[in-house]
Amino acid sequence: MATGTLLDVARDEASLRHLLLGLPPVDPVGLEARAASLATRSIKKQSKLAAIDLAISMVDLTTLEGADTPGKVSNLCRKALRPDPGVPDTPRPAAVCVYPDMAATAVEALAGSEVLVASVATAFPAGRSSLEVKLADTRLAVESGADEVDMVIDRGAFLSGRWGVVLEQIQQVKQACGEARLKVILETGELATYDNIRRASWLALVAGGDFIKTSTGKVSPAATLPVLHVMLQAVKDFRDLTGEQRGVKPAGGIRTTKDAIRHLVAVGEVAGTDWLDPHWFRFGASSVLNDLIMQRRTQTEGGYWGPDHVTVD
Repeated sequence: MATGTLLDVARDEASLRHLLLGLPPVDPVGLEARAASLATRSIKKQSKLAAIDLAISMVDLTTLEGADTPGKVSNLCRKALRPDPGVPDTPRPAAVCVYPDMAATAVEALAGSEVLVASVATAFPAGRSSLEVKLADTRLAVESGADEVDMVIDRGAFLSGRWGVVLEQIQQVKQACGEARLKVILETGELATYDNIRRASWLALVAGGDFIKTSTGKVSPAATLPVLHVMLQAVKDFRDLTGEQRGVKPAGGIRTTKDAIRHLVAVGEVAGTDWLDPHWFRFGASSVLNDLIMQRRTQTEGGYWGPDHVTVD
């Protein structure tokens, strides 16, 4: 299917349904077996250090709480700029992710650095609001200086088969983003089946999402390796058909260096090494950063480095 054909699909509800219903079904047994097999891969010490550095550079350092304050956001930005104050060559994370009303604070704190500002929007995390409110939320984030916007899809519309509604909302949010990149959160824990996750992934890609993202981190289960495999296969197949590369962001439940490395192995094996770059793959998992820093110290200095040796978010 050529890019032009996919654009036609995005304009026509019947064509969209034909595309999504025509996707090959996911084999759950085979999918889960492959994900489990790749998760057992081990890597050598030197490769492990490189993997840790890459994983750190892919983290979206995040605070999305009702109690967020400008001071808390500024402190998180300072951590992004100096993840391990005792080791200046520690890579910086890719971005700091906050609510729209905190985006300007993050932009000011990160000014002059390469660390991006991401902002959730569209009535995150439930997405239960009008399109007008969702677009206003997006515009607030962008006007405050956000480089990236993480939107949530209307899961109720998706699950009731109103796929055209979901597609139109993504398209309008994408337009409201202007130059900012758009991450489309599927909330895979609410989609129930791998086939739904595959269809939602393709819908988001056809609508123009720059990234597809597993979860808000507010619903369980969040990111799982089998789900990641489905989404990685979707972006790979999408590029094979259109020549356009899109990113993937697992979020929620990724807490250890071992978890992060398992995800990187999956990226390389399922999508390909072109995706092993912060421009195309992110971790929505702030808690993993501390463990990555501890493991980096262990690799470079020997001995065990515990949580007392890193800053706490």
